[in-house]
Amino acid sequence: MAKKSDNVAVYWWALTLRGVAAIMFGAAAVFWPGLTLVTLVYLVSAFVLVAGLIHMVEGIVSIGQHRAWALTLVLGLLQVGVGVYLIRHPQVTFATFILVAGLLFIARGILEVVAALAEDGVSATSRMLTIVAGVFAFLVGVLLLFQPVASGVAFVWILGLYALVTGPLMIAVSLDVKKALEA
Repeated sequence: MAKKSDNVAVYWWALTLRGVAAIMFGAAAVFWPGLTLVTLVYLVSAFVLVAGLIHMVEGIVSIGQHRAWALTLVLGLLQVGVGVYLIRHPQVTFATFILVAGLLFIARGILEVVAALAEDGVSATSRMLTIVAGVFAFLVGVLLLFQPVASGVAFVWILGLYALVTGPLMIAVSLDVKKALEA
């Protein structure tokens, strides 16, 4: 069984990787908003798959180490499932893509907030940043579902801005976790 410090080290790297992936996706979405739907589906699929795989590894490694390991694993499985679906069906309609993305963001937001509230032994800074990221994900999901007539470019910008906001938040949390590890 892994020691608590091993779990924190894995958690730190997982957050850093997720943050970097989010920033890369966000930059691509914001600076290339005219992407075709198929290109956008592949780009989002890659981002969702990477984040899902990182969540799964984080959840598996932390089994029994903290209370939110199951939520982390469920979120990872959900993300991998959505990523695989989108890769296997790149010709999805724009409406289907918005629906899948909106529901994923809502689920992610809820799971992140619940995990942040359920976790013991994390700093108030980490907890608050994770809650902010979760609430932001939930709001982006609701916006996507209730504004489906938004143009394609606006949709891409919403996804890109989400990633550009949450990526640095994840990196900030990872630095806070690293600081706690070194203390």
